[in-house]
Amino acid sequence: MTVFLCLLVALALIPARLVRANLRAYRPPPEPSPDQPPPRISVLIPARNEESAIGAAIAAVLASRGVELEVLVLDDRSEDATAEVVGVIARSDWRVRLIRGPELPPGWCGKQHACWVLAGQASHPLLVFLDADVRLAPDALARMAAFLEASGSDLASGFPRQETLGLLEKLVIPLMHFILLGFLPIDRMRRSGDPTFAAGCGQLFITTRAAYHRSGGHASIRGSLHDGIKLPRAYRLAGLHTDLFDATELASCRMYRSAGEVWRGLAKNAGEALAAPRMIVPMTLILLGGQVVPFAILAAELAVGPFRWDPAMLAGASAAAAASWYSRWALAFRFSQSRLGALLHPVGIVVLVAIQWYAWARDLSGRPSSWKGRLYRAPGALDLDQSR
Repeated sequence: MTVFLCLLVALALIPARLVRANLRAYRPPPEPSPDQPPPRISVLIPARNEESAIGAAIAAVLASRGVELEVLVLDDRSEDATAEVVGVIARSDWRVRLIRGPELPPGWCGKQHACWVLAGQASHPLLVFLDADVRLAPDALARMAAFLEASGSDLASGFPRQETLGLLEKLVIPLMHFILLGFLPIDRMRRSGDPTFAAGCGQLFITTRAAYHRSGGHASIRGSLHDGIKLPRAYRLAGLHTDLFDATELASCRMYRSAGEVWRGLAKNAGEALAAPRMIVPMTLILLGGQVVPFAILAAELAVGPFRWDPAMLAGASAAAAASWYSRWALAFRFSQSRLGALLHPVGIVVLVAIQWYAWARDLSGRPSSWKGRLYRAPGALDLDQSR
């Protein structure tokens, strides 16, 4: 029993200690130097069925300060009025250009193909890949360019502040920060070129155009649904440097707008991350052992009443639960995350694990995932519906 309790405490302490260290290393980008000329940036936005979001995304980019920019939006054969919305903006602002997406080639994920086409049309030396549901602050682009130069990196990425309204959003979406900062040693990542330490957020990337083409860009991950991991890995495999910055004050994003979208959205690329065959069992044991089992033991002990408590069990579970909650509450305060989600942290972990096993079972059975009217299979993520 002592070994079991020590294991639970260790499983909770590992991410807690990494979170504490990483919160010092994971910093916002610096202010740009006033002596430097404005960076020239091409903002590239892939858009498929983004009628309700694309106008606000472009407006936020156009409000940027301290940069010379162009905004390229690829309408990826949308079935709504995405192209019309962008067209109206483009006619009133010469910095905006609408690109009509070509037919999706076999073997490509829609987003990777759209980003690759956009990069080929860009004219500035810095490229920013931006999801249509991300809203940039006016100083975001200038500070991102300053970070890229100061860090000496070829590709940098940050996690925007995640807006969560529904219960499932509050439970699960903030766990992106928990997984990143609880299991990736950022200082070691910066010292190493090992592709194992590749990490990023597909919502927001900045890179030099030269490095992008040297790495093969999105063409090198054409079949992937998880550019957040796979694009930094492609850069590292090409001998290039990648880094991370805290984008909380630079950008905001509401990823999903319903419980169904949360489930499908996180499941679609899980097979390339936590639900990968070599990852799913150990990560399940680590997550449940350190973040769920201690709370279950505490609940069971409290349910039997104080006269039947097992002091050793109670002490061990309490220590593990305290370490687990430390991680989650520290992240909640730092990144303006839901307090309810932090309070229900073990419930969120259970849901996250359930999504991973659902994705694993779906991939094992050969059933495709569906996203924005297209069907994809994992792990190759080949588009099965080229007509759309």
